Amino acid sequence: MGKLDGRVVVVTGAARGQGEQEARLFRAEGARVVVTDVLDDRGEALAKEIGARYVHLDVGSEDGWREAVGTVKEAYGRIDGLVNNAGILRFNALVDTPLAEFMQVVQVNQVGCFLGIKAVAPELTDGGTIVNTASYTGLTGMAAVGAYAATKHAVLGLTRVAALELADRGIRVNAICPGAVDTAMSNPARLDPDADPAETSRALDELYRRLVPLGRVGQPEEVARLALFLTSDDSSYITGQPFVIDGGWLAGVSII
Repeated sequence: MGKLDGRVVVVTGAARGQGEQEARLFRAEGARVVVTDVLDDRGEALAKEIGARYVHLDVGSEDGWREAVGTVKEAYGRIDGLVNNAGILRFNALVDTPLAEFMQVVQVNQVGCFLGIKAVAPELTDGGTIVNTASYTGLTGMAAVGAYAATKHAVLGLTRVAALELADRGIRVNAICPGAVDTAMSNPARLDPDADPAETSRALDELYRRLVPLGRVGQPEEVARLALFLTSDDSSYITGQPFVIDGGWLAGVSII
């Protein structure tokens, strides 16, 4: 028996990284998973591999959401869960950030989450779940990622409001707040076919050994397990909450 047997769950940005691991784990736990992304080749390959369905989705497009939800409803007749995972990161000092770059990050991370809630919530079965991907930076600040941090703060606000508004239908809405995770977002070498991801992962571990109490970078599989907890009945009395998964980074600075 899987923890998500029979449930239909949509995962955005699922072609790689955290979304990929969430899709894999949810499928292993019995869910009928809908993999969505703009990376069609990778998304379709993953869906075929794990026995899921792939749907192209630009999360910043309201029409895209409308079409995706219609496709899922036509295929399965219902939606039981949503993981708003899709996101992008750009590095820049605030005063050097072009407006177009700032708005690009807002469109994917913040607007994409809003549109996901707006499009899916009316179609969710009562007792369904929404898991929004915020960030460690949604609870604190971090230099050089101002646009990203601003959107992740906003995701926490959207999470709490949605939790309040959907509670009467038993729909639970929570947020995961990862710290540094070894995906292509924080480890671009994973996108370089000539690079050794294992070597760059070791370099990330060396960096975060000095910053993170647990002494290493996080793995996307670990984030997926938290998303599973918040999507399953294991978290049946939890809603409107941020869950930090950062190896202790937010706890503070150790001087010993």
